[in-house]
This record gives sequence, C-alpha cells and structure tokens, in this order.
Amino acid sequence: MLEAGQVVVYIVSATNPHKMTDQSSLLLRKQLAELNKNPVEGFSAGLIDDDDIHQWEVVVIGPQDTLFEGGFFKAYLTFPHDYPHRPPKMKFITEIWHPNVAKNGDVCISILHEPGEDKFGYEKPEERWLPIHTVETIMISVISMLADPNGDSPANVDAAKEWREDPCGEFKRKVARCVRKSQEMAFD
Repeated sequence: MLEAGQVVVYIVSATNPHKMTDQSSLLLRKQLAELNKNPVEGFSAGLIDDDDIHQWEVVVIGPQDTLFEGGFFKAYLTFPHDYPHRPPKMKFITEIWHPNVAKNGDVCISILHEPGEDKFGYEKPEERWLPIHTVETIMISVISMLADPNGDSPANVDAAKEWREDPCGEFKRKVARCVRKSQEMAFD
C-alpha cells in the first residue's frame, strides 16, 4: 500500500522484442506483397524460405548501358528483427567484381550503414539508413551503385584500383567474366 508522498516509477521497455518482430514481419510481408503486385524494373525479390520473412533472395539484373548489362546477380537480404529501425545486410551470392562489393559478396553502400553519425565523418546521417527505406529503395540504390561505383569508399580495394586506373581493361574483363558466369548460373 502506498503512503502519501510516495512515488511509483514504472519502467516500460521501449523495445519489446516480440512487438518489434511482429511489426517487422508485418512490414516485410506488406513490402513483399507490394513488389509481387507491382514489380520494379531491374530486380526481382522473394523469400529464401516461406517460413522466414526476414531472409530474402533478390536477383539484380545488370543495368542497361553499364558493364554489368545482361548479368543476373543473385543476393541475399537479411533483415534484423528490429527492421525498419536498423538496416538489412546484403550479400551477393553470384560472384561480382565491383568497388563497393567486398570479395565475399557483402554490399557496402551508405543506405545499408547503421543510422546516425559516421564515426569517420565520411557520410552524412541522411545518407545512411533511415527507417523510411524499403526493399525497393534499397534495390534502386544497389542498381545505381552498379551503374556508378563509389571509388572513394571501396569495399574491394583491388576492384576500385582497376576501375580508377584501367576501367576499359582488366576491370572490364573481370566484370564481363562475372556477367557470363551469372548468365550461366541464372537457370540452374
């Protein structure tokens, strides 16, 4: 029993993991349904496993008038359970030679970096992840990245060096090999 003058403080968790997962799942299901209803040019998306809404498979079609044209590059998008408050991770499964894709396939672009200030001062907070981003905005950014690499912040230093120094030589040959390989694997 409380006496006069006593104060009761209730601590309420702002991040109930079950509530976040439910909201995350609902949002991802809505985005998937929208993409199925109104496909966006340049990529296709679906679930890796119908029982896990947080694991997506996407196929990026190499943008026209780029070295990647004609390629079918498979990647996985892995969404955290507190999506959209935190960004997904994206990893190409198909080999791709690009300055902003690590040799292990991890995609490194601003839109997929954790929200907030960049500790290196390279990116503005508004260039990083924001909860308003969707699978569609992520994929449009990735397609744009293929067409216009960012050589200032490479995930693959070797690819960035070739792209800067000899874009029509060794870089172009390696990309062409990846495109051919992606075409061969597209129908496996």
